[in-house]
Amino acid sequence: MTTTEGSQQDDYDSPWKEAIEIMLADFMAFYFPSAWRAIDWQQPHRFLDQELQKISPESDTGRRVVDKLVEVALVRGGDQWIHLHIEIQSSRDSDFAERMMIYHYRIFDRFRRPVASLAVLADNQPGWRPGPYRQSTLGCHWILDFPNAKLLDYRRQEKDLAGSDNPFGLVTLAHLRTQGTRNQSARRYRAKYRLIRLLYGKGWAKSRIIQLLRIIDWLMALPPHLEQSLRQRLTAIEGEKHMQYITSFERLAREEGVQQGMQQGVQQGVQQGVQQGQAKLLIRLLTHRFGRLPDDIHQRLEQATTEEIDVWADRVLEADSLDQVFDNK
Repeated sequence: MTTTEGSQQDDYDSPWKEAIEIMLADFMAFYFPSAWRAIDWQQPHRFLDQELQKISPESDTGRRVVDKLVEVALVRGGDQWIHLHIEIQSSRDSDFAERMMIYHYRIFDRFRRPVASLAVLADNQPGWRPGPYRQSTLGCHWILDFPNAKLLDYRRQEKDLAGSDNPFGLVTLAHLRTQGTRNQSARRYRAKYRLIRLLYGKGWAKSRIIQLLRIIDWLMALPPHLEQSLRQRLTAIEGEKHMQYITSFERLAREEGVQQGMQQGVQQGVQQGVQQGQAKLLIRLLTHRFGRLPDDIHQRLEQATTEEIDVWADRVLEADSLDQVFDNK
């Protein structure tokens, strides 16, 4: 039976920002293949978020949208560098085309380089397809026609999305599942579990799996009790398959550890309580990653500072042994 929760608020901005930043080439190849082929991916690209904030229209504050500005080189441009202006729009906006024009001009005015403005329409309105922007006065014409990708158009391609070798096939599928299960926690729980199982079967590199787990987890938010249940099921699967992944649910686990530590701190001192909560959480992660821990490791964790625990926790994801986690070099 589907469970409906009153006012679940989904976060689209954060996971999309992270996905673009860590997988820009894949993003371009999936949604804008012609532009992807024109860019020299052997050259380093550079995100210019601070510069974009300086030229953002003042009225943009508070809107649900992701905007990125990236400096890239062209394949056949010699030393020519251009700017990619990327917008992910998650809600209908009657002024969207005009805003694309404003950003486009301001970026060109700031850098005096060619600008390519691209839009991903991540809203839930099938008939909304903004652009191009047109203005005509006394024979003077101003037109900005920008390429866009409508995520709802992929709803009939879910098998293709699931089988895609491009990670944005799964990101798109996760986004559509998030929209389709809003305030329906039980349905989202099942969809999220199936999607992560699908991800585990891709055979991708460990780092890519962890990146996508984090993005899917962020997109497909669940109430804490279902998040806990899902984490336990996935931990069991990882053990069976000997996959040795620490999933993106370490974010929730960290929050639980800090909260537990704070509760203990009310009685024993805040600092001591936080340390104990973090140590207990790290023991759980290490045990899942490497099996039963030696007594000297337990003793070391009990005596560690919160700063030391933070360092060791950051190493758990990539370490191949306990020695690599606790190496002080």
